[in-house]
Amino acid sequence: MKRSLQLLAVILLCMTVLVSCSNEKKSLEMCSTKYTCPMHPQIIQDAAGTCPICQMDLVPLNQAGNATELMLNASQIQLANVQTMKVGTGTFGTSKVLNARLLSNPEKSEAITAKFPGRIEKLYANETGRLLSAGTPLYRIYSEELLTLQQDYMLQVKQVEAFPQESLYQNMREAARKKLILYGYSDAQVKALEKSKNNSATITVYAQRGGIIREINVTEGSYVGAGTTILALENLGSLWVEADVYPAEVSSLKMGMPVKVQVNGMQGSDQTVNINYIAPQLNPGTQMLSIRASIHNADGKLQPGMQASVYLPVSSASNTVRLPLSAVIRSARGAHVWIRTGNETFSPRTVSTGAEDADNIVITSGLKGGEEVVITGAYLLYSEFVLKKGVDPLLSLDHK
Repeated sequence: MKRSLQLLAVILLCMTVLVSCSNEKKSLEMCSTKYTCPMHPQIIQDAAGTCPICQMDLVPLNQAGNATELMLNASQIQLANVQTMKVGTGTFGTSKVLNARLLSNPEKSEAITAKFPGRIEKLYANETGRLLSAGTPLYRIYSEELLTLQQDYMLQVKQVEAFPQESLYQNMREAARKKLILYGYSDAQVKALEKSKNNSATITVYAQRGGIIREINVTEGSYVGAGTTILALENLGSLWVEADVYPAEVSSLKMGMPVKVQVNGMQGSDQTVNINYIAPQLNPGTQMLSIRASIHNADGKLQPGMQASVYLPVSSASNTVRLPLSAVIRSARGAHVWIRTGNETFSPRTVSTGAEDADNIVITSGLKGGEEVVITGAYLLYSEFVLKKGVDPLLSLDHK
């Protein structure tokens, strides 16, 4: 009996010790539990409460918060549009961006002038900005001189009909025909005159090529002399892109040098053009030099006055690691990227960056060939890590 009581006492003592240890463990866990703000992971407190910055309720800090690996399932990866690329080396060229503008190409413009004196009876092209195509009637003019030319041509036609074997009359008829052509007659109009045998003191002038009406210098009923500019047509099939450079940069430029042009606000308008003009002297107002190139505009979407950017090549390097700008996250702690460590796991990596352009950036250290880098969705991975683990993933990285 005494032995049984001793055994019972030992069992009770052991149970008391176990309960005490369990309570102490729970108490220790409660004491060691930290709380943080999902929006401001730098806020860490020992007890539950609210964030002093945004007043959100603090949440328990996940003990895995120090781990820098983030796991997402396939649907999350798809919804976040997380895309990766394997690290490789290649050639990287840096460019300087110059502000530029589009101008009309005067080489493609045309002045429609009167080839003989007369009176404008009808002005078909009577509004600026109107697009004309080749063969469109421009104006009808009355001219006594034109009537004289028609009569002379018809006389030569009759002479040839009367003496078909005489080459002299044939030559005179051809000379009279060419004179009509020089005065604005088309071949079809000459044939119609020869067929109808009706002289007329008026003629309709047609556009030889298409363009936009830039100027109208006459009105219906006005008299014009030979050489008077009636209309000015502007062809926008080719434009000038003009940019300004500092005098110190001119030494790196040469005629025919290729440059990239991007018209602001026009997606898909990028073109590579060749410099065909370098101003020989400074602009007194800007103290800069102008460079110019011709840019194609076959579809007519580009207009004079549009702003553009010219990318002037500055340097080039080979065997460099480069990534799209969207792959690199930069903060006060430095730059980092996200590496795919498994099918559904990602981890941040501190990197050092070098030269960059409008699309890409050079990585000088921190990556090696064959690694898979996130190029879209990097900021979403960063946010997801903070929300899931309650800490900034960069706090555990070794920043140099």
